[in-house]
Amino acid sequence: MHMRRIPRQTWTLFAVAALLVSACSTGSSTSAASSSADTGSAGLAPYYAQKLSWRSCGVGGFECATMKAPRDYAAPSEGDVRLAVSRKKATGAGEALGSLLVNPGGPGGSAVGYVQSYAGIGYPAKVRERYDMVAVDPRGVARSEPVECLDGREMDAYTQTDTTPDSARETNELVGAYKKFAEGCGSSSPDLLRHVSTVEAARDMDILRAALGDRRLTYVGASYGTFLGATYAGLFPDRVGRLVLDGAMDPSLSARRLSLDQTAGFETAFDAFAKDCVRQPDCPLGTEESAVGRNLKAFFDRLDTSPIPTGDADGRKLGEALATTGVIAAMYDESTWQQLRESLTSAMRDKDGAGLLLLADSYYERDAHGRYSNLMYANAAVNCLDLPAAYATPDQVREALPSFEKASPVFGEVMAWSSLSCAYWPVRPTGEPHRIEAKGAAPIVVVGTTRDPATPYRWARSLSDQLSSARLLTYEGDGHTAYGRGSECIDDAINAYLLRGTPPVAGKRCS
Repeated sequence: MHMRRIPRQTWTLFAVAALLVSACSTGSSTSAASSSADTGSAGLAPYYAQKLSWRSCGVGGFECATMKAPRDYAAPSEGDVRLAVSRKKATGAGEALGSLLVNPGGPGGSAVGYVQSYAGIGYPAKVRERYDMVAVDPRGVARSEPVECLDGREMDAYTQTDTTPDSARETNELVGAYKKFAEGCGSSSPDLLRHVSTVEAARDMDILRAALGDRRLTYVGASYGTFLGATYAGLFPDRVGRLVLDGAMDPSLSARRLSLDQTAGFETAFDAFAKDCVRQPDCPLGTEESAVGRNLKAFFDRLDTSPIPTGDADGRKLGEALATTGVIAAMYDESTWQQLRESLTSAMRDKDGAGLLLLADSYYERDAHGRYSNLMYANAAVNCLDLPAAYATPDQVREALPSFEKASPVFGEVMAWSSLSCAYWPVRPTGEPHRIEAKGAAPIVVVGTTRDPATPYRWARSLSDQLSSARLLTYEGDGHTAYGRGSECIDDAINAYLLRGTPPVAGKRCS
């Protein structure tokens, strides 16, 4: 999701608000992770020895292949999962540096789509000249045996469910929506749901590393992709090459704490938007910075009882749920703030919700024909497997509401109720919060943005403190993630690391 080649929020979408996302994902326990990384077992040997059969895949310059991994690493003889891989060979004549694996986050973002639409053509030319640009869709995602849950019409209804219930009836409707979503995932993908954890996806990456012929893994992960990369480092510290973790997650936090921190992160981003909005001649939320949040919340409250038309072919109106999602989508990248102002103006003054609906649809990856990608299904499947649910009952959410609303007067209520979704998941979680140290790993670059809405800066600080070889690189700015977003200082530091293996000096800050 970088550089606006495609909507940025599509590529670094990270688990939050919107109805079905529980809290951010982390992975399995330290003990489970450390005990599972035995690549020498006879059962895994055929996977590590496999040769990929590359073929043209209809996208100029790219090749595709299918890789096999064990569905269950504890019982590798009981069946495979087939994973989609794509690459673009290094374009330069200089010394080849091997493969550079990329992941855009999510969980649930298609890495294959990302490398073909952006990373393989939009990363700096000097990086693409030296590296084969490679991506694998994690298990359960996009082209890799995707998790499926609802059809398009069911998903439309789901995304419009009221996420700020004001009565017992509305609370029951929300719980019913969460249950229907979970049941849909359970009935469509019952076996796969037990094996889409971040630990398993990280182990798959090591099989891919071997299949590509690389001694060590070189990797750039954004958002949730940082947790995937950190998990790999914890499992295989001696196989860490050059790892960039941009928009870092903190694996040591519970789902409840992650959700609350992220709520505060979106408020920080919204405050930056508000400060910018009142300076513009077209701000629809007033001229006083202190009133912007109250005016937006009042608008959401009106939509809660009186949705407005959108001109949508399927008859969807803009209610509070979709409007909130549209605003949240725009918080990922400050380059969408103008679009958000225009969309809010149309909705608030002209009662035309088309612009905010378009932003919400981009967040959910819904196309004009009413079809959804599997992004949000995979997102929930990984999140709910990786961590115990933040809350088990509506009463627990109500008890937590004051802390969420303190963290964000605008988004707190929605974020709190969204943290309930994993309570009804059909598969028990296999992970728990844990620290990742990756002792013995080569230097790892952790990147944090000071006003990042989805992965708050404190998470980058925490991850860099945990990883024994981390170097923290700080971007003082807005938006989600930093590499390729216009900071020459950030890009130069990361490029130097990828090309020469030189990590940034300790404490380096960029703007």
